[in-house]
Amino acid sequence: MSSEQFKYSNSVIIYPLVIVFTIWLVFWYQINIDYGIKSFGIKPHKLEGLLGIFTSPFLHSDIDHLYNNSIPLLVLSLSLFYFYNKIAWRVILFGIILSGILTWIMGRPGNHIGASGLIYVLVSFIFFKGIFAKHYRLIALSLMVVFLYGSMVWYVFPVQGGISWEGHLGGLISGFVFALIFRKQVAKPERYKWEQPDYNEDDDPFMRHFDEDGNFIETLPEDEVDQKLETDEPTQINYIFKKRDDG
Repeated sequence: MSSEQFKYSNSVIIYPLVIVFTIWLVFWYQINIDYGIKSFGIKPHKLEGLLGIFTSPFLHSDIDHLYNNSIPLLVLSLSLFYFYNKIAWRVILFGIILSGILTWIMGRPGNHIGASGLIYVLVSFIFFKGIFAKHYRLIALSLMVVFLYGSMVWYVFPVQGGISWEGHLGGLISGFVFALIFRKQVAKPERYKWEQPDYNEDDDPFMRHFDEDGNFIETLPEDEVDQKLETDEPTQINYIFKKRDDG
């Protein structure tokens, strides 16, 4: 496990925003300048369809399709760049390629477009990576992903027409594969004081305020003694006077 710590950097925000902005920019170009670029998706079993492996994540059929992909893509990429910054770009780039190849191999004839394949890569990678890491923070992230996007698993099956379930399945498989490949490349979370091997509760001023049952004690006995000593000190009063001259 790497000795790197989870740390915030500008890239955590900037890179996900750039990715989402790019797909919106491409959509603007598609609508206003050249609608024909929509045809550059993945076309299974056709040589010319291989180009779509690289272009399909940036192409969308309509504004609803784009909007539905933008929010989860932003949320998941933010999580990826924060918790797995060192390998984030490799997961995204290789995930696009592998999920695209799988879609090209097992997809139905047609034009497969959209960033949903990449979204499934991120969902799958973040979930399985947290499980493999066996660290409570990363497991918590995995559970949060399941809570937010767990229902997406149904769309790796042909349950709804017009949806590229093959792209979803390819993304799910790809995320799992990269979670295995990068299972040892995880930033080591910074330990809190109470997680340190040499931590002693008796030396922690804050933890001494809790009794054996976990109840909080506002004032400790030694604090009362200190306060008493302060109050028992004799009070010294100094008078300043001036002798009156009657003469």
